[in-house]
Amino acid sequence: MKLLDHLEEYLIALLMATATLITFVAVLHRYMSGFDIPVVQDYLISLNTSWAQELTIYLFVWMAKFGAAYGVRSGIHVGVDVLVNRMNEKNRKVFTLISLGSGALFTSIIGSLGAYFVYGIAQTDQTSPDMEIPMWWVYMAIPLGSFLMSFRFLQVAWHFIQRGELPKHDHAHVEGLDKEVQA
Repeated sequence: MKLLDHLEEYLIALLMATATLITFVAVLHRYMSGFDIPVVQDYLISLNTSWAQELTIYLFVWMAKFGAAYGVRSGIHVGVDVLVNRMNEKNRKVFTLISLGSGALFTSIIGSLGAYFVYGIAQTDQTSPDMEIPMWWVYMAIPLGSFLMSFRFLQVAWHFIQRGELPKHDHAHVEGLDKEVQA
């Protein structure tokens, strides 16, 4: 599981870093193309960065799908648990398992429908407008991210059955800073 956890985290970080870098380069290109320096301006105008916005959008879609699975695993998704917290211990456990099971079922249905959709798109020659890559590559984020999210719901449910704990995200905790700072 550690390998999958790290792979998930590295993929999200790589997607985010790549989208940020591409956006920075595209904005810099747009800004520098406006300079009235003939050699620099001509060279920059000859570079085509029309694909940058499209790629950035696709990277953010992939990042959102895998980030949602990470959110389930780490407990950072927003949940409405006011009623559940007012229940007795037995009912609270039952309703928590029902909600985790419902999340797993819903995301597996979305993953299955997404896989069916991707299969249909793969049978066509549909490509993206600027980058001209097959659109099924872009849409693969739906089944992959949804199935991973479904797996994470089941993983959290299994952990809850074994230990009675749900993952909690501490907003004050910074990864890598384990020692308290002495003032």
